[in-house]
Amino acid sequence: MIAVSFFSFSAFAQDAAALRKKHFNLDKGVAINGYDPVSYFTENKAVKGSKDLAVIDQGILYYFSTAANKEAFKANPFKYEPEYGGWCAYAMGEKGEKVTVDPETFKIVNGKLYLFYNKYFTNTLKDWNKNEPTLKKNADLNWPKLFH
Repeated sequence: MIAVSFFSFSAFAQDAAALRKKHFNLDKGVAINGYDPVSYFTENKAVKGSKDLAVIDQGILYYFSTAANKEAFKANPFKYEPEYGGWCAYAMGEKGEKVTVDPETFKIVNGKLYLFYNKYFTNTLKDWNKNEPTLKKNADLNWPKLFH
């Protein structure tokens, strides 16, 4: 009975990790295009991580720029992972769409990391800032529809 429960839990955990991986914005299998999620909070800037300082959390691969950042993430991954699976927060709020991001275009709001598209003369962070409360509310409603 215990073995059956363990294998059932293990299969459930693998399914949950596969679901997360399917819906997260991964570049060549790596979250945030290889940028260190902790650096956004500790240095207020995007810093490239290293594959030598990698962590897999619930099926998602993250790179870190320092061993201290790696350990901070391992202690509390939920605190550092980007909202909406690392997709553009503006696009999630405006249309409920998964749009790639520029990892160097970001904003921390209430201790959470939001990433934005910024290419070809379009910086969605500027649009987000014009109507953040409504866009955040919409994105919070749209993300579960796509993720589950």
